[in-house]
This record gives sequence, structure tokens and C-alpha cells, in this order.
Amino acid sequence: MLYHIFRGLFRVFFRLFYRYEVVGNEHIPSTGPVMLCCNHISNLDPPILGCGTDRKVSFMAKQELFKIPVVSFLIRSFGAFPVKRGVTDKQALKKSLSILKEGGTLGIFPEGTRSKTGRLGKAFSGVGLFALKENADVIPTAVIGPYKLFKGVKIVYGQPIDLEDLRQDKVNSEKVQEATDRIMTGIQQLLDEHKNQL
Repeated sequence: MLYHIFRGLFRVFFRLFYRYEVVGNEHIPSTGPVMLCCNHISNLDPPILGCGTDRKVSFMAKQELFKIPVVSFLIRSFGAFPVKRGVTDKQALKKSLSILKEGGTLGIFPEGTRSKTGRLGKAFSGVGLFALKENADVIPTAVIGPYKLFKGVKIVYGQPIDLEDLRQDKVNSEKVQEATDRIMTGIQQLLDEHKNQL
């Protein structure tokens, strides 16, 4: 219930202050496990990623944010769960996989941190592993910014990435890397296609 309330408030906020526009949300299946894989340019990326779809989206957020009472309440209400940065956080990985196993929607920022230049950075390989371990629809997603008041920001959801050939037989490091590369290529294509359309 709280999630839907906060999503509604964020939608109003983005429309009022950022001329928020959504493109391609018809590519997101209405049921079944989904991964929304998005570039990362601002702390506002998680809520805007979730605002573009009627599905509840869960996110990893750095553990430090959960030590701030008000912030912790807000981000938990909006579907966030903690992750330790700089180490392999098995609890966060298990939580992510369980969301997909239960048919939920997982929002992932493959770069792991915000880009200081606005350009797409290097991805961590975990995104490819998630995509191959669970039979989820993988949706490349792009936030087209920058976030400037009243200047316009766009969230673009692309068509699902075909990974079926990589899901056959045993998953190995080469397949994981290939899946990661396809996801990042999909995000970059959306950025290139829409960057001058605000």
C-alpha cells in the first residue's frame, strides 16, 4: 500500500518539476519475473525507474542509507533493500534472486554506482548472472537527463533482450559476460536513440 502511495507522489513530483516522460512501458510484461536494467546518473534514478510501470519494482540500495531513520523508512516503502558495496553481499544476491523466483520485478543499475560523466560505464558481471539464472524478461532501460528543473527527463524501456541461446546448457563465465554485454549494448542503444529527443 505504501509503495503505491509513494509511487503516486513521485509521479506528481517528476511531472511538475522535470516534465517527466515515459516511453516503451508496453515492453514490460504484466506478469512473470522481470529485470529492468538501467544506466545510473542520479539518486533520483530508482524512483523514476519505478514510476514508469504499474508493477512494483524492488531495488538494491547502499547499506549506509538504511542507517538514516527517515530515509530508511522511505526507501524501504519504495521497494529498496540493502546491499554492501565493495564486497560480495550474499544476502543481497539471495534477496534479488528470490524476487525474480517469486515473479517480481527487480530494478538493477549494472554500473553499480552513478556515472559522473553521464556516459554509460562498465557493468558488474552479476547482472548477467541474474539474467541467466532466472528465466526473467530482461528489459534494457535508459534515463535520459540530466535532471534539470523544468528541462525534461525521460525514462525509456526497450524491448526484452533475447538471451535464450545463453540459457541453454550450463551457465559459465563466458555466457555471463556475453549476457552482460548484450544488456549494456541494449542500454547504450536506447541512450543513443533518445539522447537528443528531450
